[in-house]
Amino acid sequence: MTPGSFQQDMSEIQNITVLGSTGSIGESTLDVVARHPDLYRVFALTGRTRIERLAEQCRVFSPRYAVVADAEAASQLRSCLNGKCGELEILVGEQGLIDVSEAGDVDTVMAAIVGAAGMRPTLAAARAGKRVLLANKEALVMSGALFMSAVRDHGATLLPIDSEHNAVFQALPPSYDRNPGAHGVTRILLTASGGPFRDRAPETLHAVTPEEACAHPNWSMGRKISVDSATMMNKGLEVIEAHWLFGVSADQIEVVVHKQSVIHSMVAYTDGSVLAQLGNPDMRTPIAHALAYPARIESGVAPLDMFKIAHLDFEAPDFRRFPCLKLAFDALRAGRGLPAVLNAANEVAVDAFLTGRIPYLTIPTLIESVMNKMHDATDTTLEQIEQVDAEARVLSQALIREREAA
Repeated sequence: MTPGSFQQDMSEIQNITVLGSTGSIGESTLDVVARHPDLYRVFALTGRTRIERLAEQCRVFSPRYAVVADAEAASQLRSCLNGKCGELEILVGEQGLIDVSEAGDVDTVMAAIVGAAGMRPTLAAARAGKRVLLANKEALVMSGALFMSAVRDHGATLLPIDSEHNAVFQALPPSYDRNPGAHGVTRILLTASGGPFRDRAPETLHAVTPEEACAHPNWSMGRKISVDSATMMNKGLEVIEAHWLFGVSADQIEVVVHKQSVIHSMVAYTDGSVLAQLGNPDMRTPIAHALAYPARIESGVAPLDMFKIAHLDFEAPDFRRFPCLKLAFDALRAGRGLPAVLNAANEVAVDAFLTGRIPYLTIPTLIESVMNKMHDATDTTLEQIEQVDAEARVLSQALIREREAA
């Protein structure tokens, strides 16, 4: 699960690269880092679209590097900084992301770029033997075997940031080595809030708007992840991620709808025990846990008030309401390149929904169509994975154009 040494000298300042610093995970990471200037120094920040916000972060944290998408964004960043960049060096493109992920001065990489764009720099961090805090699901969904081999072969340390996987990690034995049977683990129970439509009749979902889909009841997230939560594709991607992180089969992973988002996940053992990790729904908790592991540091999250919560609810997910979750289980069981196909088709479908090109219920329909047409996809090498990803995106766009023309 997490090869590499867990020992961390908390007396030494750790240099951190934050991939995707202007997103919700990146912002939360910097909030935790700012609380512990004696422990962490920001080495590099990266952002794609929110250049003004990236400039603000650069002014506050004084990183050595900032990475943006292209020369135009670099010029915009310099303008936002009024030319007062100091020693800041601005890099561009994917190679810039890779450079700040594998740089010799970097101890820890927060991998928080959403989507397939984060795969190569996250893999570069693993191959450089870094302490990788994984918030980018796609690195495992698309290239699970390749990524876990890189972690193992290069002595990297992999710590999960998703609240669910971080909760599972906390509930597993410290010596867990991706061999469930040897540790008495029988099931991984991933909790899911159910998103904004958990109580809505499936037959009414045809009229869902992007604003409704992005209105998550418990968590504050970006628009793409919010839609994934509404469809429960987010949970489906987490199912695939859990398979690679913890060495469990699809049949050993169970999704439990828990609308309070207080229990973040559970681990069931052969003796009948079920261990759970609880906390307020705030991503700073898993971020702080991974940053300091095996120590504990203050995160800024309010203590959990059990009396205020009063009760906890659980139910099974309804695949009629959440067909994307079933598609993710199907992709995991099929193996080969199907998880990469699933992810690529979903990214295209969600973007098309958010831009008004397709209705909400077409998201799972489109994904299933692409999976059916690419059921023989292979994923042995990184180049094959990227080829599968590209083909799935082209096919998805073609199916959307066909629908628009009909």
